[in-house]
Amino acid sequence: MSSGVAVADVCKNYFEEIKKAKKHRYVVFYIKEEKSITVESVGDRDAKYEDFLNDLQKGGDVECRYGLYDFEYEHQCQGTTESSKKQKLFLMSWCPDSAKIKKKMLYSSSFDALKKSLVGVHKYIQATDLSEASEESVEKQLRSTDRV
Repeated sequence: MSSGVAVADVCKNYFEEIKKAKKHRYVVFYIKEEKSITVESVGDRDAKYEDFLNDLQKGGDVECRYGLYDFEYEHQCQGTTESSKKQKLFLMSWCPDSAKIKKKMLYSSSFDALKKSLVGVHKYIQATDLSEASEESVEKQLRSTDRV
């Protein structure tokens, strides 16, 4: 089901700047006036995951957000001694349990439009609390797609 919410071009521009040019670490999106998904905040390339979580929750515990993050971690292939650095883009839908039902439904139904416009995201994650949005939880989900 589509909500009729459009994805602003600025979202796609920032996505390309992260994916191709590696200019930013993350982008946080929100739905403006129930009409369009647009950019709320951008993290510098040296920003930490903690900064991302803070920006994701800036609206308080009744606000939903989307977050795109370029996640880096060390990966060791089976049978080798050296590890390589992996980078994976993930898109998170952050809808805390305390958000209003109408808002949760709007963000849930609009997530698909954002997914379709940001081609090349490695993993989609839905989080309703900090345990699901934690760096450990996200890394575990991203590592589950690695080849051993």
